[in-house]
Amino acid sequence: MKILVTGAAGFIGMQVAARLLARGDQVVGIDNLNDYYDPALKRARLEQLRPHANFSFEQLGIEDTAAMAAVFAREQPQRVVNLAAQVGVRHSVRAPQSSAASNLQGFVNILEGCRAVRVEHLVYASSSSVYGANAKLPYVEDAGVDHPVSLYAATKRANELMAHTYSHLYGIPTTGGRFFTVYGPWGRPDMALFKFTRAILEDQPIELYNEGRMIRDFTYVDDVVEAVIRLLDKPATPDAHFDRLNPDPVTGDAPFRVFNVGGGQPHPLLEVVDTLERILGRKARRVLLPMQPGDVLATGASPRRLHDWIGTAPETPVEEGLRRFVAWYLAYREAGGRV
Repeated sequence: MKILVTGAAGFIGMQVAARLLARGDQVVGIDNLNDYYDPALKRARLEQLRPHANFSFEQLGIEDTAAMAAVFAREQPQRVVNLAAQVGVRHSVRAPQSSAASNLQGFVNILEGCRAVRVEHLVYASSSSVYGANAKLPYVEDAGVDHPVSLYAATKRANELMAHTYSHLYGIPTTGGRFFTVYGPWGRPDMALFKFTRAILEDQPIELYNEGRMIRDFTYVDDVVEAVIRLLDKPATPDAHFDRLNPDPVTGDAPFRVFNVGGGQPHPLLEVVDTLERILGRKARRVLLPMQPGDVLATGASPRRLHDWIGTAPETPVEEGLRRFVAWYLAYREAGGRV
């Protein structure tokens, strides 16, 4: 198939594109290569894809309406994986306009492109942040998501609602994945485990918000990629049991689905830091700080619906995932990569 992958130079996007190329699909990648974090890492990810004859790339932002319309018209993708976004909960608090441009206008452009060329399926990244102030764990997909605590979370919930609208109006199959704290090789330098690894190796302090008393459902990137590929291969369908008098918020009588993409094994952050110290053979210099705006105390996924739909759910143990990440980090740095 010909598949459009947005955010192809991103952490998850690059690895999804690589999997699609490895099985013989044609991948059209786009990314704006912005400087939210060092673009050198994004370019290094792209270098993993460029040797493939079936890979093409164009640098642009999904918020560029004319450019996106041109890409869809020219490439006529059969399916789309939208992983482009202005990421960062705290960034959305500091710079709401950039989050809105990419995550709202950009997503409209994706949906309009899908409508114009009648794509077979759109899979897109939502986020566990949509659960916001909901403190009932584990998070199940039909739980309340009406109290976001950051603009980033609000944009991701808006994406789900926008996708349902296009599924309802135009019959476009759409599937959203609520990703839970993804980590692993080629990860994002703004994410906690990446920052902690760098700081510990450089004998710099690590910052632990809410004095480290946070719980996260850490999800290894290979498991996320596997889920995205399997979701892509199983287009959303209408729910035969959908009841308009008691509507399920993540299915419908349109071809629309939303799933948690997390393993359902949350860990206290301080325990994960202990594990990272053991792997690195060094102690961290811990700085305990107050809670930050937009953060939540704990996340934890119920993976039941995902497993029922695609036959698997994330399961890589955190210690094993951290060992693989540290091995990649050390090798990448030894090879001269900037991290």
